[in-house]
Amino acid sequence: MSSNVVNQAPFLRTSRDFPEDDTHNLVMELSKAYIDTASAINDRIIGIFPTNKPSVTGESWFFDKNKKQQTLRQAYFFTTTAPITHGINVSRVSAFSRCFGQYTDGTNWYGIINGTSVAIAGQLVFYVSPTQIVFVTGGGTMPAISKGNIVLEWISQT
Repeated sequence: MSSNVVNQAPFLRTSRDFPEDDTHNLVMELSKAYIDTASAINDRIIGIFPTNKPSVTGESWFFDKNKKQQTLRQAYFFTTTAPITHGINVSRVSAFSRCFGQYTDGTNWYGIINGTSVAIAGQLVFYVSPTQIVFVTGGGTMPAISKGNIVLEWISQT
């Protein structure tokens, strides 16, 4: 593995010897063990998809002068193509890192294309405005919507 990378894979030793006769060294070893455990746990993506407020994803981005920025995630559920008010303060967003979704007609599941305000025949697409998630239907042979969900992840400036 190259030593010239931003992170190393999180790894926890499966065994550790603790000193039995030296309290100071025991405290030092326990402190190291705690730091190793916390670092390995915190270096993973958090799989929480809340609908009422954002959650931290566990990702870190470093594109603004190598300053750490975290990503937030929120899920939105829908049964129509009416716009969804997302409640995100976009003035505090550096970028949207992932936006994805899917819907069902009650039988089959279909992916939703992110990032355009232009209708695509037979497809459901969406884009994020400063206040809403806006759907654009492609008409024609597009399947009817029974229910679906959109997930937005964004890089926070705070």
